Amino acid sequence: MIDRDTQVSTAAFLLRVSMGVMFLAHGLLLKVMTFGVGGTAGFFQSIGYPAALAYVVIGFEIVGGLALILGAYVRVVSLALIPVMVGATLQHLSKGWVFSAQGGGWEFPAFWTVALVAQVLLGAGRWALVENRLPARLSLKTA
Repeated sequence: MIDRDTQVSTAAFLLRVSMGVMFLAHGLLLKVMTFGVGGTAGFFQSIGYPAALAYVVIGFEIVGGLALILGAYVRVVSLALIPVMVGATLQHLSKGWVFSAQGGGWEFPAFWTVALVAQVLLGAGRWALVENRLPARLSLKTA
């Protein structure tokens, strides 16, 4: 029988790896290899964001995705990725519900934002490369 701590730790691991793969896919495969960095920057400008923000988002998604997969500073990385997903959610609000709609809906980035919050609360889980560390004043651990 598997104990509760093992279940929670395994669930946190599955969540972080799946989100890491998704961030890597969106940052590297979609934004860099499919649209190109310049195309992504142009898209950001077309929706009212500064073009330079595209470079920041691409970097966060690639580095953050790798960190999540490896289990490096998972709480800090997850916290840092929340504004990226809030921005994506805001951009998709006008498109309505259902991500398959023209221009994509808002439910996928909104769900991803909530999943990041859950990851912050859970921590890295099993098989993490580097233990989660937040400054003591930001730590979510209880005594």
